[in-house]
Amino acid sequence: MYEISTSIEIESTPDDVWAILVDFSAYTKWNPFILSIKGTAKKSERLKVLIKPADGKPMAFRPVVLVATPSKELRWLGRFLFPGLFDGEHYLRIEPISSNRVNFIQGERFSGLLVPFARSSLDNGTRRGFIAMNQALKDLLENRKNP
Repeated sequence: MYEISTSIEIESTPDDVWAILVDFSAYTKWNPFILSIKGTAKKSERLKVLIKPADGKPMAFRPVVLVATPSKELRWLGRFLFPGLFDGEHYLRIEPISSNRVNFIQGERFSGLLVPFARSSLDNGTRRGFIAMNQALKDLLENRKNP
């Protein structure tokens, strides 16, 4: 198994962060990494996700939602072709720091036969994509409160 985890502090409430994360139709307006999501943030639902790692080509996949706990966590599992080849469990967590400040954590646990061959692109493009998305989320939330 291989894991990438990134985090950023955001001046916002957990509810406001959650509202942005589950407003999938707005991702095209602000998100540089996850270009689009179609579906519903509900356990066992299948999503259609289009991502673009930094300096990479867009990739589409159809993960299943594992956890959708409002204002806390959204997590899904995506697979390439069949289980055990290249699986990714993506998580978006919101951890309160104070009444109006959160730690936003985005990461993914990768497992499967092909993971060792993809480590370089995961370390570079995927990690940078997570960081860009985290910063865009922070900017969106903090700038709409402080125009």
